[in-house]
Amino acid sequence: MITFTTLIHRFEKMGEKTGWTYVDVLSDIAEQLKLGTKKSFRIKGLLDKVPIQGIALLPMGDGNFILPLKASLRKKLGKGAGAILQLSLEEDKDFKISVPEDLSSCLQDDTLAQQNFNDLPVSQQHYFINWINNAKTSTTRIKRIALSLDAMQKKIDYGQMIRNQKITNSKLNS
Repeated sequence: MITFTTLIHRFEKMGEKTGWTYVDVLSDIAEQLKLGTKKSFRIKGLLDKVPIQGIALLPMGDGNFILPLKASLRKKLGKGAGAILQLSLEEDKDFKISVPEDLSSCLQDDTLAQQNFNDLPVSQQHYFINWINNAKTSTTRIKRIALSLDAMQKKIDYGQMIRNQKITNSKLNS
């Protein structure tokens, strides 16, 4: 386990990351956590004394990574931007994504969709799964599974699927 202290930051203007609260994980620390990686990977450990697991370290393109701190985690920590945070981290090799049974069943019926889903980074798989799981009605859930399968067949990610859906909806409403 690697232990270090760092400052909590917040992106003011950073494209899709605008408003995110995060901590920097410098390349030398990331290299100790997972040798030779330039891609996102999952970590576990402690932030101050708060246990975490399955949280993604995101690459920033310069060899450094960031660890996003969701509001619920910041609330547990009682800290925000500008505060000092002690991290004790290691790679979370036990992390497994939990695919809902109904989505899994549909993916099993479509080899191409299943392969494309499995090829997605875990973070993208999570976007699809959370979106499906947050449906408030069974009709909405079924629609979201169908849209997700269509996205897998087209080999597009969650963001592109949502953008395509907004374009389709605006054309239907005009």
